[in-house]
Amino acid sequence: MNIRRNQVIAFLQIVFCVLVLLTCNRDPKTYVVIETKFGPIRVMLYVSTPHHRNNFLQMTTIGYYQGLLFHQVVPDYFIVGGDPDSKNSPRSFVLGNGGPGFDLNSEIGSPHLRGALAMMRAPNAREKQSSGSVFFIVIGKKITDQELDRYEKEKGIKYNAAQRKLYKKIGGAPWLDNEYTVFGEVTTGMDIVERISKLPRDKRDRPKEDIHMQVRILN
Repeated sequence: MNIRRNQVIAFLQIVFCVLVLLTCNRDPKTYVVIETKFGPIRVMLYVSTPHHRNNFLQMTTIGYYQGLLFHQVVPDYFIVGGDPDSKNSPRSFVLGNGGPGFDLNSEIGSPHLRGALAMMRAPNAREKQSSGSVFFIVIGKKITDQELDRYEKEKGIKYNAAQRKLYKKIGGAPWLDNEYTVFGEVTTGMDIVERISKLPRDKRDRPKEDIHMQVRILN
């Protein structure tokens, strides 16, 4: 009887150790991939913006973004997508104001570094609420210390040493800081983002070639 009991205890100890190892090795972050005709864009969502992250995951889960367009592209600035009106929309239709029928309270904090994933502001937003679905990915440009000093003064914000280093090394769009909620960042696929941003576009910055997206959760 004691032998049987000892075997059970030993088995449970092994199971516990395996579970601990699995927990330790598991990445606590959440990733999504935005599939395009040019390749995938992999994005990590921030735990520091739970409202935006959970909304993006929910919208992805119900298939909201499937088949929507990147409807606005500007080289060295950003690409924009997620307007539900962009699905099968005529080229004459003005895009960017569509949404799921609700806005998100802002969670402003992270800077708009190269690769930042942020939500557009809701139409007629007060207190900088975000759109419920329209997002953008930042490309931007490299920024100097003098420029950052100016943005700090204009916006009443303060960049730490790490943020300054990144703005100078990889670039971004600090003129957007303190205006929009950044809730994630591109981990792979910035070459795809840049390729999309440089496509021929019309006077509204809509690509002349429709760029559809498919979004799915990776973990």
